[in-house]
Amino acid sequence: MSLIVAAFGFGLVSMSIIAISAVGFTMQFGITNMINLAYGQVMIASAYAAYAVNNAGVSIWLALPVGAVFGAVFSFLLNRLIYAPFQRKGTNLIGMVIISLAVSLVIANVMLPIVGYYSVSYHQNPGTTYHLGSIALTGAQLAIIAVAVVVMLAIYALLRFTRLGKAMRATAANPTLARNCGIPTARVVDLAWLITGALCGVAGTVAGMNSDSFSVASGSEFLIPIIAASILGGAGSPYGAMIGAVLIGEMTEISAAIISPEYKQVVAFAVLVLVMVLRPQGLLAKRGALAAAG
Repeated sequence: MSLIVAAFGFGLVSMSIIAISAVGFTMQFGITNMINLAYGQVMIASAYAAYAVNNAGVSIWLALPVGAVFGAVFSFLLNRLIYAPFQRKGTNLIGMVIISLAVSLVIANVMLPIVGYYSVSYHQNPGTTYHLGSIALTGAQLAIIAVAVVVMLAIYALLRFTRLGKAMRATAANPTLARNCGIPTARVVDLAWLITGALCGVAGTVAGMNSDSFSVASGSEFLIPIIAASILGGAGSPYGAMIGAVLIGEMTEISAAIISPEYKQVVAFAVLVLVMVLRPQGLLAKRGALAAAG
């Protein structure tokens, strides 16, 4: 039982990382109708951007904003230069999925000769280990949880109380009507890619911080729990993605304690399959992406 309780503690960290990334992923889909399978590779590219700064002697916490900015700019450029032109030509959703998969493969193969095939790790001080019964978390892990809480509150405030958030919700629900009402939907989409890209960069960096090491191949490993959390919560629902992240994060860590750590990805994939079969609309899905944010 103490092992399961300890796994629950690790699950708090996992769900924090998944929440940051899944919210960005599902917002991209909700606002742009784009299932971006290159999301995991953007995460790992952002982690390497932060690593370059960290390896130069800068604290990883100061390198974290670098990862966020890199993810924001990279995502914005991917949309402007690749995704948006195809969408303007009327490419359907399945076609865009295939394009994003191709982009993911290109990013991975471009990165390999630049960063190498071997795993790397950040230079960081994990800090003091804090105990609460069988739960033991380092100061760095508690800080990751705190970052996730701040990010989730910021996303809630953005969608609920700001003009940009209302414009995002309107664009997600009906882009044509939003445009006819005077909302600059093209600018809203650009800002959405910057914001979700920043979330992607933050998620990639904190995921690297929580891992012993990471490599280019880690990008595809990140993607499975992200998609599982997004689908579980309801595609296009940021709040659903948060709930999905809690469930996926805890289930994968507890299954690792009960069965084996090697089965964490299998559990996430199994949850994804079950949700697609039993409740494909997810837990909080409503018609119109981001509708739950209203």
